[in-house]
Amino acid sequence: MKIVSVIAEFNPFHNGHKRQIDFIKRELKPDYTIAFMSGNFTQRGEPSILDKYARARHAILSGYDLVVELPTVFATQNAEIFASGALKLISSIMCENVLCFGAECDNISDFYSVANELLCESDELKAIIKQQLASGVSLIDARDYAFLKLYPNQKHIISSPNNVLGLEYVKAIIKNNYGVTPIVLKRDGSAYNEGLEVNEIPSAFGVRNAVANGNLESVKKGVPPYVFNDLPSSIKSGDKAIIYSLITKDKSEIASTLDCSEGLENRIKEASKKHSKLCDVIDEVKTKRYTISRIKRIILSTALGITKDSVNLALNSELYLKVLAVNGKKTEVFSELAKTGLPLITKKADESNLTPSAKAVYEKDLYSCDLYGLITEKPIKENFMIIV
Repeated sequence: MKIVSVIAEFNPFHNGHKRQIDFIKRELKPDYTIAFMSGNFTQRGEPSILDKYARARHAILSGYDLVVELPTVFATQNAEIFASGALKLISSIMCENVLCFGAECDNISDFYSVANELLCESDELKAIIKQQLASGVSLIDARDYAFLKLYPNQKHIISSPNNVLGLEYVKAIIKNNYGVTPIVLKRDGSAYNEGLEVNEIPSAFGVRNAVANGNLESVKKGVPPYVFNDLPSSIKSGDKAIIYSLITKDKSEIASTLDCSEGLENRIKEASKKHSKLCDVIDEVKTKRYTISRIKRIILSTALGITKDSVNLALNSELYLKVLAVNGKKTEVFSELAKTGLPLITKKADESNLTPSAKAVYEKDLYSCDLYGLITEKPIKENFMIIV
């Protein structure tokens, strides 16, 4: 039995994603395909353009057999946690287990080489990172600088977000000795447009930007028809709800989030009292060390109540597989998932099968659904699985 998984946000699903599932079915020939997909909030610290059930439905219509929700505590964190959490779930699959991801570099050996170097973290590498951090740069920039100084021939691996995420997947596989085989599908300039323009195979960012700017019609050529028909005419920001959470929560709650340190909670707290737009809060708080994406994740984690302890609990506990959608002709895939030993959640009654630790993680999924419904003004019925 062969199962090929992908880790995705599908925010929204576009023709590049369709190209990937077509490649998987044509070249890898799996018995089943599973998408481990972010819920209603993303790794950029933002609400998704469509709710998780709409995006899961699009994935099934495009060729996936099953969509499993990546728990919110993983989906809203940095690349390392995002990848580690997803591989933790994927590795539980008991069969020929393959992960397919897209990246600019299509040489999987290069990913393994760099991953091993980073996991070893030599004394020389640590010293350069420490020196760079002292100069005020972010940890990510410090690591990149140190690595490139020592291994200049591997620049291509850390030159794009897709390569970096792929690197984190491989690191997680090596570090935990997971029985998962990674296969990379090459993304290149001719196939994916990472800018603002929406081409036939666009970036998800380009699609979201077009919608945000009222150019919905321009998106039509870059997404399948069933996706285009569901896209909103505008994007809700959620600024008021999220800023309200910053105002009402104690600074210690902000400080308890994963990437908050060095008193950043004080800057966030003060800025939240002065601005009604989240972008203005972020502009006031950002520094050379703290990137916009990092600040947005800290703020969202505060709003969702996701702390360092929440993340560590999720990484070190037996969890669950929350099924968002399934292909009605492939429901036998559940017999394979049952072999993982993890509880399957397809309806509310299944919550009773969760351990206390898993339930604490799952409650963040439920709360994120409530917050997303408040932001979009479209309440979401949670605890159900759709059959497509």
